Amino acid sequence: MTQADMAAQVANKDGFIAALDQSGGSTPKALKLYGVPETAWSNDDEMFDLVHRMRTRIIKSPAFTGDKVMGAILFEQTMDRDIDGTPTARYLWEKRGVVPFLKVDKGLAEPKDGVRLMKPIPDLDTLLERAIANGVFGTKMRSVIDAADPEGIAANVAQQFEIGKQILSRGLVPILEPEVTISIEDKADAEDILLAEIRKRLDDIPAGKQIMLKLSLPTKANLYKPLIDDPRVMRVVALSGGYSRKEANEKLAQNTGMIASFSRALSEGLSADQTDEEFDAELASAIDSIFEASRAG
Repeated sequence: MTQADMAAQVANKDGFIAALDQSGGSTPKALKLYGVPETAWSNDDEMFDLVHRMRTRIIKSPAFTGDKVMGAILFEQTMDRDIDGTPTARYLWEKRGVVPFLKVDKGLAEPKDGVRLMKPIPDLDTLLERAIANGVFGTKMRSVIDAADPEGIAANVAQQFEIGKQILSRGLVPILEPEVTISIEDKADAEDILLAEIRKRLDDIPAGKQIMLKLSLPTKANLYKPLIDDPRVMRVVALSGGYSRKEANEKLAQNTGMIASFSRALSEGLSADQTDEEFDAELASAIDSIFEASRAG
């Protein structure tokens, strides 16, 4: 199985991408939702060990296979850990048939012009080398749009594409994620500006290369259909962005060709206190519902 096999799965297979990439800032919240209080660890290493235990439980669950979960996004600390003696990214592909992606951003800069750009990623080339060595197929990086500010959104998209081209040059497929905050009053206007900026920047993609896009579920159904149909875009995936699983699935099903890349909406209802049977049943139900919503669109 090669990079070409992974590309074929990502581009063509029914299914969705599981977002298992909570990082340093969001890990305590993810653990709390899972029923693990902050008193359960005393330093970052212990915290990341606990979240790796949670992710391992998800990945090894019987329902978590490439049949419905065609890809998964990992955090750097997860990539650096093993599952049953196999590096996590390789375990995903070799044991579960799930294509591995890696979150590469270092978090968000301070707000400016209605957006939060990514912080600099000074060690990106080194991180990409490690990702390639671990069998990773692609990357993901997130920035945020908090207002329909044309200048800010243009800068946000420009940054995403600039770093995306660096990732493409290493043979990896970048998922660009300029997230529109779902609670802002001018969300629909922000999404119109975002669509226009992305379409302009697609002309910068080198010939023969493709990117992916991870976007907030749009206010207007099928707004992003032109991106889904563009040959320079391998796949457009949706983040849940704070919607419940039920809300996110309903909105996703209204968008033709868009598939899920959910985090909180995937892990909703999972708990450290559940028996394996309870945990597996809850996760299987979540996977089934997200898979159907992804296929319905």
